[in-house]
Amino acid sequence: MTTSLLIMAAGMSSRMKKSSSNRINSRKINQANTLSKALIEIGGDGKPPLLYYLLYNAQEAGYKTIYLITGKDSSSFRSIIQSFSKLNNVQINFVTQHIHSTRIKPWGTADAVFQALEQFPSLQNEFFSVCNSDNLYSINAFKKIRSVQEGSAIIAYDIDFLKFNKEKISGFALLVFDIYFKLLKMVEKPDPKDFQKYAASNGHLYASMNLFTFSGKQFYPFLKNCPVDLVRNEKELPTAIFNMIKSIPASVSGIIMQEHVPDLTKKNDILYLEKHIKELNLLKQL
Repeated sequence: MTTSLLIMAAGMSSRMKKSSSNRINSRKINQANTLSKALIEIGGDGKPPLLYYLLYNAQEAGYKTIYLITGKDSSSFRSIIQSFSKLNNVQINFVTQHIHSTRIKPWGTADAVFQALEQFPSLQNEFFSVCNSDNLYSINAFKKIRSVQEGSAIIAYDIDFLKFNKEKISGFALLVFDIYFKLLKMVEKPDPKDFQKYAASNGHLYASMNLFTFSGKQFYPFLKNCPVDLVRNEKELPTAIFNMIKSIPASVSGIIMQEHVPDLTKKNDILYLEKHIKELNLLKQL
């Protein structure tokens, strides 16, 4: 069981910035165009950003140390986090994902986690969880993924419970498991016509929303030696995971979740996330 969580927040948010919306006010549009997605206010002007709800749920699930992976300038994260209340039981450490001199953007998610393990070497010998900063995972999901005692694990979201259409789900990765629910592969951006090919033995389809727990000792070499994806020109977590399960079969277990997890990809997603938070009464809770 781990008490350490790495939150990846160093992405460029390019799809958010490129998207348009006539359904949100100018304040939100400005935030979406200038801030990390995790810092966009959710639930009305002046309300906490997504990161607040994410950190709160992580704390309530039992995480004690949060490693927030940001870009070179983390000043906006630091100043906003200082204003957060009800987060007295977690320690927040900042990790900088440095951009290589030959690039204009980060190397990708595998590089983000690798740099975290380089900057905090104790993680190389511990269990730790990893998640995105632009998804609102539930307390229950966090509890399940941090309870891993051996090997590595991924939360497998049953797509029948995700409130996304097939087009949206095709932008995620579908998960393929053996009969023991050990991960065989992650199918990135599958064609909706091919979805059923990847169904589990129980007939259900499962998607990744990037919520993992890893054994640092086991996973570190695959992060360090992760090759560059030829299509995306980045070092991606699915690539490192695939290389690990190819070298160490049955090393990643699936944990089924049957619930929705909202994400922030485009500007209109802000409205759906606000609706989700309102339905769960999270504003009153915080």
